[in-house]
Amino acid sequence: MLPEFRNEPFTDFSCPKNQEAMKAAIAQVKEQFGKEYPLVIGGEKVTTGSWIVSTNPSAPDQVIGKFAKAGSEQAEKAMQAALKAFEEWKHVPGHERARYLLKAAALMRSRKHELSAWMVLEIGKNWAEADGDVAEAIDFCEYYGREMIRLSQPHPLTPYAGEENEVSYIPLGVGIVIPPWNFPLAILVGMTTASIVTGNTVILKPSSETPAIGYQFMSIMEEAGLPAGVLNFLPGPGAEVGDFLVGHPKTRYVAFTGSKEVGLRINELAAKPQKGQLWIKRVVAEMGGKDSIVIDKDVDADLAADGIVASAFGFQGQKCSACSRAIIHKDIYDKVVEKVGERTKKLTVGPAEDQKSFMGPVASKSAYGSILQYIEIGKKEGRLICGGEPDPTPEGGFFIKPTVIADVSPTARIAQEEIFGPVLAMLKADSWDHALEIANNTEFGLTGAAYSKSRTHLEQARKEFHVGNLYLNRKCTGALVGVHPFGGFNMSGTDSKGGGTDYLLLFTQAKVVSEKF
Repeated sequence: MLPEFRNEPFTDFSCPKNQEAMKAAIAQVKEQFGKEYPLVIGGEKVTTGSWIVSTNPSAPDQVIGKFAKAGSEQAEKAMQAALKAFEEWKHVPGHERARYLLKAAALMRSRKHELSAWMVLEIGKNWAEADGDVAEAIDFCEYYGREMIRLSQPHPLTPYAGEENEVSYIPLGVGIVIPPWNFPLAILVGMTTASIVTGNTVILKPSSETPAIGYQFMSIMEEAGLPAGVLNFLPGPGAEVGDFLVGHPKTRYVAFTGSKEVGLRINELAAKPQKGQLWIKRVVAEMGGKDSIVIDKDVDADLAADGIVASAFGFQGQKCSACSRAIIHKDIYDKVVEKVGERTKKLTVGPAEDQKSFMGPVASKSAYGSILQYIEIGKKEGRLICGGEPDPTPEGGFFIKPTVIADVSPTARIAQEEIFGPVLAMLKADSWDHALEIANNTEFGLTGAAYSKSRTHLEQARKEFHVGNLYLNRKCTGALVGVHPFGGFNMSGTDSKGGGTDYLLLFTQAKVVSEKF
């Protein structure tokens, strides 16, 4: 009998022993820099002669690894391998499939610092953020394994004389999993393991920014004994491989996390039936946000500033849940702006492998350029409090100083468009009602937070603040598997509620069998 699910503890890096273990893991990963990695199709290692090169955003001249780049030919081979594997995998009992996830969780737990080190070096997560990513990946395996065992049990129906009736949750088929670069292990693992444990087979197309950590997960699943073809590893360009697979008539569903623009394109492609297609494809999508923290006039300004800064600048603001707008009652506005500015100026920026760095680099050269453009726009739309420029290093990393811009209009570009970087807009509200009105004025609806001492105002926020994940008197980032099922409204996606009891149902179909006696 399995113990009750508990979230994986975070590593205490104030402990010298843990510090040394993390430093050793970083050194170990660095020794593997520059290696070449194949595709994995039906259990076979495949090279193509062309490569996706992964580099360290803290020092872009450092090559993490070279990854075989798939094209449509390899995508079709992966589809055929997944279709073949599905014929057997769909008949494996749910509790047996769950054991593969539990084994994978144990393997990840034993390699925790190494997996964190890959993310520190490949995408610029600081130690704590990388450790949290690994912990969440472990949680997904443990939680979804238990959920599949639960779904495999008999489900109560209304008794009916003379008949035996039963409902079961059966898999869909071949799924395409397209994870993001910002949670390159946790979200990748969550979407993939949910697919696998429910009896589907998967073609995994990792982000071109983070194929290395994706390959580590592929290796873990192989070590866990997952049958060949159940999971296929296929890095490649979205315009060729992604579109080909999303449009394929044998694709049963697409699980995607990323930008609104790409998510809408996937939804459009998937909605168009192809010759030979027998089903309506499902799309499970989480597409970002423009998240707000709302501050009432009676709130402790220090508490509010702590929550805003932590939410805005953790992992360089590169979270779909990050606070990009602080909406503050006019009576406390100046005080909160001052305290947010003071705290932000103290944040340390530097190479992610340095434990002292709170903020590492942004993900890529393209992200670096886009964020700096938004900062220049923001300088014209508000009052620059701090930051507002690059933070250069000798290694040429993509570092940007955390930036706070006050006195921003609710309709300004930096108050409406997703920047996905360390840029915070601060807005003044005339009243609590006005603050909630501003909070709901974007096309997104992912996360939000409301700070108030008024029970009436908190209850009003519960009803009127239209987001999928609302946090009261705490920061708006840091969802935990099983504790905070995660997914948003409007253009933030399909409200998939990853890490919750409903999530596995998205990858199944309910079949009812009735026998008359």
